[in-house]
Amino acid sequence: MRILMVMTSHDQMGDTGHKTGIWLEEFAAPYYRFIDGGATVTLASPKGGQPPIDPNSQADDALTDATKRFEGDTAAQQAFASTVKLQGLKADDFDALFFPGGHGPLWDLATDADSIALIEAFVAQDKPVGAVCHGPAALVNAKAANGDPLVKGREVTGFTDEEEKAVGLEAVVPLSIEQEFKKAGSSYKKGANWAPFAVTDGKLVTGQNPASSELAANATMKLLAS
Repeated sequence: MRILMVMTSHDQMGDTGHKTGIWLEEFAAPYYRFIDGGATVTLASPKGGQPPIDPNSQADDALTDATKRFEGDTAAQQAFASTVKLQGLKADDFDALFFPGGHGPLWDLATDADSIALIEAFVAQDKPVGAVCHGPAALVNAKAANGDPLVKGREVTGFTDEEEKAVGLEAVVPLSIEQEFKKAGSSYKKGANWAPFAVTDGKLVTGQNPASSELAANATMKLLAS
């Protein structure tokens, strides 16, 4: 099993002066679920190299068993620091695609041509595509083979408007995943704020928030095993 994890390269929260990037739990929990499940994991990002980490995801109340494992894992940290560039990667070389969140993807992956092309190629090859929290922003501009939005008619989830308001960023973010998915004609689903919730529709897996990262990873692995 070869899994490609694609992470943001964007580190600025709009023009607020605050840093953003990847939410560490949303990388670490899926990464270890994949590794422990026997997968070979390749890490990629638009710019390559070290992805930015949202400093809030390293605060004491955001740490989990997976993030603590990562902090003590030299090999994982080296892999994380040297992500390959998205440009030139091919769906043919992997069995599944997964997007962790953090607010960064709203600014880069949502409109990144290489990322969108990869998603469309994985879907065309009927391979699993998973995303969690703000990671589903990578899906909003992807198209199905017939030219419709990829999520049209599909059950999907992602960070909710209510959760965005709760963290005070609804006026800062460049797009709302919930609204974009609804506009695209999806069947948008959500669970309680901050509670684990993930949806599988065919080979597409989406998770709602940081607490859903392991659920989304488990669902992706289940698709690979079927």
